[in-house]
Parts: sequence; C-alpha cells; structure tokens
Amino acid sequence: MQSLQSFAIILLFVVLAFDVCESDDCSNPLKSISVSQSGKADFKTIQSAIDSVSAGNSQWIRIQISSGVYKEQVLIPKNKPCIYFEGAGSDSTSIEWGSHENATFDIKASNTVAKGITFTNTLNTPVLLDVINVVQAKAAKIHADKCAFYSCSFLGVQDTINDDDGRHYYNNCYIQGSTDFIYGNGQSLFEASTIYFSNGKSSQLRDGVITAQYRDSPNDPSGFVFNNCNISGIGYKTQLGRPMGAYARVIIANSYLSDVVRPEGWSQRTYVGHESNLTFVEEGCTGPGADKSRRVKWMKSLSRPELDKFLSNSFIDQEGWISKLPTSIFH
Repeated sequence: MQSLQSFAIILLFVVLAFDVCESDDCSNPLKSISVSQSGKADFKTIQSAIDSVSAGNSQWIRIQISSGVYKEQVLIPKNKPCIYFEGAGSDSTSIEWGSHENATFDIKASNTVAKGITFTNTLNTPVLLDVINVVQAKAAKIHADKCAFYSCSFLGVQDTINDDDGRHYYNNCYIQGSTDFIYGNGQSLFEASTIYFSNGKSSQLRDGVITAQYRDSPNDPSGFVFNNCNISGIGYKTQLGRPMGAYARVIIANSYLSDVVRPEGWSQRTYVGHESNLTFVEEGCTGPGADKSRRVKWMKSLSRPELDKFLSNSFIDQEGWISKLPTSIFH
C-alpha cells in the first residue's frame, strides 16, 4: 500500500511539473536544431524535429527550417511548449497539407512562435480555378496561450485560421481565404498584416465573410483586433465579420479597406434582436471600403481611451510575454 501511495505522489508531481512548464516563461539560452529535405540537417521532417523535444520542455528551442515545400501535417502537442519555428522566409519555406478533419499546423502547446513560414491547406485550392463544393480546411489551428507569428502566410479558402483559444499575436502576416477564414475564440491582435479575400469562381462563396468570432459572454476577454492592416481581395465582395458567439467582438482600426468590403460591413446572422451585445467596430480606417454611410446601424463606436485599450499590446500581453520571446525573432 505504501508503495502505491508513493507512486501516486510521484505521478502527481510529474503532472504538476508539466503544467508548470507549460504556464511559466521559457528560459534561455536558445537551443537550435535544424530541418532540411536535403538531409544535411538534424532532421528531414518538421514533425520528427518536434518529436525529438522532451516532454515538459521549458527552454526555448529553435527549429530552423530550410527552404522547401514540406508536405506534412504538423502537430505541436500540449506538453512541448517553448518551440520557435524559424523558416527561410514565407516565400521559401512552406508547410502544406490537404485535410478537412485536421489543420496543417496544429498548435496545442503554449509559447509557440513561428517566423518566415507559409502554412497552406490545399484541400479547396481548385476553387481558384473552377466551381467546386467547398468544405472546412484549416491551414492553422491555435489552441494554446502566448503564441506569436511574424512574417508568416496562411493560405486557405474556408476557415483558414482557427484562432481557437488563448492570447495570440500576428505581425506582418498574410492571411487568405473566403469564408470565416479567421474564426474562433482567441484573444488576438493582428498588426501590419494583409487580410486577403479570394473566392475564385465558386458561386457557393459569393457571400464571403472574413471573421467569425466566438465570444460568448460579457466577461469573456476574447476578441479579434486588427490594427494598421490592409484588407483587400478579388472576386465577389465580403463582409468584415459575423458572430459565432452572442457577444462577438471584432475591432478594425487604422486600416485600409478596399472596395472588396460590402457596404453593410457586418452581419448579425442568428443574433437578430440581440445586436446590442455585439462589438463590431471600425475606427480611423481609409479606402473605398471604409465608407460607413451604409453600414449596419448597430455597429459600435469606441472612445479614444476605450480604443487604446485594444490597440496596445496590453490587450494580449499583460505580463510582457512578447518582450520575452527569443531576440532573433526581431532581427
């Protein structure tokens, strides 16, 4: 009996240790491992490099990915935080997969960072050429806290990014899709990024929507904030967003909106009669799509102090986790 109790205590400490590793900041120095399809690296696939990381890791590990198209589905499990994926540039390093069930790049671990990589779900890509039946196909799913993306591209058609849960930061990124292609319950800030609507020739995608945010209560801190972004596209016109939750929140500020944006701007969908609970905001935007004269009447307006709370890093970075990322990200 005593041995069983001892084993249970040890097991409890192990579980707690894994939880602490995931929630605490990642330590330096930065350790690097490499991936190249040429074989002149530590690994040939990205997933094998991830698999080599110890469970419960708490030290920053950089996975340097050489140029090439890596046709694989990548999963970062919950017990492997503190991984920094560094590509050779989004025009040189690409991860591609075609699946309805799973995302090409699936993040379950906190403190996951990527720079200079393109993530693509190829399942619906013929939509650019012909009329097809479009289904959900995620290029990335982020279900973890403190994740950041720098100079990355996300390519898909429907549900390109499942910004599912946690605090996330996107800087100088390119995101392409046609239907709900940024969706979920994330607490996320998109800065200096291009949001590109493209629905090809599919009549199924005529009623395009960029965001579908899932905030479901007034106390939920989540929301999508776009600051200094470029929203443009080609094909049929699109709405900026619709609610997936009763208190959905999307704020677009200081951004350029092309004429791809529909005059009404937003939709309440199934929340007719409850529009006052929704927070859809446009402030300081320019471009032909920024004309608010025909916008939905229930679109909200924020005062400068209210808006500043969302536009500063404090919306997602209360404890300064972004400044603690590996310094090579910023060079």
